[in-house]
Amino acid sequence: MTDLTKKKCKPCEGGIPAMTLEEAEKLQKEVPSWEIIEDGHAIRRLFTFGNHYEVMAFVNAVAWISHREDHHPNLTVGYSRCEMTYTTHAVDGLTENDFICAAKVDALLE
Repeated sequence: MTDLTKKKCKPCEGGIPAMTLEEAEKLQKEVPSWEIIEDGHAIRRLFTFGNHYEVMAFVNAVAWISHREDHHPNLTVGYSRCEMTYTTHAVDGLTENDFICAAKVDALLE
């Protein structure tokens, strides 16, 4: 296994193809808390916290990762929870970028 937190996202301009479901399942083993959804077009994880302040602090930390990697998740935020979904819109599916960001988000909670 590679340490995805050490990698940087690559720009999708240049024809990076979407992963196959099999390729996604292989990388998903490195971020086991995330589930593959939409027939391999996205990954998702639900995060729960004790209060709204903790959720917002987490969301702000994720925003910094998103800015640095230039790869942005879809977020659904509530009082004590945040559902996060990654997909690479430019290829209408998953790329390694999605898993890199998922690993970096997971590292926030370690």
